[in-house]
Amino acid sequence: MLLKAIRRIVRANDLQSKALARASGLTTPQLVMLTGVTELGEVTTNALSSYADLSPATVVTILEKLEQRGIVDRYRSTIDRRVVYTRLTEKGRGMVANAPGVFGTEFADRFMGLPQGRRRAMLDGLTELAEMMSRG
Repeated sequence: MLLKAIRRIVRANDLQSKALARASGLTTPQLVMLTGVTELGEVTTNALSSYADLSPATVVTILEKLEQRGIVDRYRSTIDRRVVYTRLTEKGRGMVANAPGVFGTEFADRFMGLPQGRRRAMLDGLTELAEMMSRG
């Protein structure tokens, strides 16, 4: 029963990711990065890594692709050349403004329609499950 529920979540996430890519031209990890830059402002790779719960190497790969497409701009700190900041370009701001949510509007509407206590309980349960699955 648990495995079936997890498989349904994975499948739904995969279908939503494909729909997002068709609608916006962005993958889910790319949209997560752009959302992080939007929320955090001009931000370091390590801060984005923490925000998205992805390795710094994965974040760099995603940011390189976004930079090649003119969606983000990356630049080195003038104080410490090892530190690289990322900011949205005008094109990137437009893409974020027009992008559908990562989970789609239907899910977001249904989830927000639940009582706050129910939403909190679901989030707590999923967080605990993710922690249990992450431990090697």
